[in-house]
This record gives sequence, structure tokens and C-alpha cells, in this order.
Amino acid sequence: MLRRTFLTTVTALALATPALAADPLRIGVEGAYPPFSFKESDGTLAGFDIEIATALCAQMQRDCELVEQEWDGMIPALKAQKFDAIVASMSITEERKRQIDFSEKYYQTPARLVARTDAGFEGTPEGLSGKRIGVQRGATHQCYAEKMFPDAEIVLYGTQEEVFRDLVLGRIDAQLSDSLIAQESFLSKDDGAEFAFLGGDHLDVECYGEGVGIAVRQGEEELRDALSAAIAAIREDGTYAKINDKYFAFDIYGGRPASN
Repeated sequence: MLRRTFLTTVTALALATPALAADPLRIGVEGAYPPFSFKESDGTLAGFDIEIATALCAQMQRDCELVEQEWDGMIPALKAQKFDAIVASMSITEERKRQIDFSEKYYQTPARLVARTDAGFEGTPEGLSGKRIGVQRGATHQCYAEKMFPDAEIVLYGTQEEVFRDLVLGRIDAQLSDSLIAQESFLSKDDGAEFAFLGGDHLDVECYGEGVGIAVRQGEEELRDALSAAIAAIREDGTYAKINDKYFAFDIYGGRPASN
């Protein structure tokens, strides 16, 4: 009887495994962080992160289900098993690694301040003393702004689009975000015509970590390692380059001039 029970259990597990592997890989995405993730006029999700997620699922031979989630609820939703991984430009930081795990990085770009071209102040702690700096709530830029500009008023927003909107309206004096986001989504547009980068690059391992990775729940090493291997594979076979060159004029991973 014991042997029969054991064999029945093993058989059930063996039959369940293919079904589990066939389940869609649920990916948490934001949809409000262009050009990494945004919505087309018909509501379709698009952007660098979206295409990278799809390419990784294809490389892993998994169906992909994109689950839209507001940024400040990303980690709680992952931990609550609303989805299996996050592909949403999430920086790999020590603080986050205390809650979740990460794949190897899939890109890394520095942060920069943006202000009006005639702002009349410098992008230093002294220059920004008493000024209002807008950042996205829960992003690594909040950590850095609070750390480096203690005498400024840090104004928090739900999305990066809201930060840029209030910068144009004059409700904040400067904003801090990823330099690529600022260039592609704001400075190169009509709304950004009277604005410019303020100061140079901001790099800080404590706040900005080791690059941007794909988040998974702690204890899911098999999925983490599979995602890391898939990142390496799409880098090697040219898939990453094709997606990169669709959105950016240089390799945001590093080390390869873009073809366009």
C-alpha cells in the first residue's frame, strides 16, 4: 500500500510538471514610462521593456502574459504572486534585494537633473537648497534625491509623466530621472524645448545599484537563472540589438555602437 501511494504521488508530480512548464510566464509591466513602456493609441502596450520581455519569453520557449501594474505597487504585487517577474526598468539595489531577487542586468544608464535653461541655479546640494525637485515615488531617484539634496523639497509623483508635466507648469524647479528617459521622452519633445540637463551624471551604488534587472521572488533561483541566461542569449544572437536600435541611438547595455 505504501509503495502504491508513493508511485501514485510520483506519477502525479510527473504529469503535473509539463503543465506547470506550459503555464504562461506572467510579467509585471508599468505602461507609463516611455520609451521603456507605454501605451499605443489603441491601448496596446509597447516600448523597450515590453519587447525585451516578449523576446525573453520566446527565448525561454514560454508564453508571455503582460500584467499592467502601477510602479509603487510592483514589489508588493510580485510578492503576492500577481505575476512571476517584473520587467519595468527596476534598478538592482541592496534595499530591494532584501525583499526580492534579480536576474543579471539588462541595461544601465545614469541619472541626471533637468531644469529650465535659464534656471539660474546649479545642480548641486547648495544650488538646489530650498528648491522643489520632482521624482517618481518609490524609484531609486527618490533615494538619491533625499540623500544628496537634504535642503531641497522632494516632491513625489505616481508616474514620470506627471513629473515632466509639473516641471513645464512651474510647480517644481527641477526633476531627477534616468538621463535617457529625460532625453527621449521630454527634452527631445516640444514641451522640453525650454529645458536642459542641469549638471552631469549622477551615479551612486547605494541608491542606483548595479544596473537594471528583472525581479523575481526570493527562492525562485531557477526562474532567475533562466532569465539571466535568456538575457545573455538575446545579446548574443542580435535580438537585443534590434530592439535597442528601434528605440535608442546607442547601446544602453554598453559596449556596442548602435547600427543607426
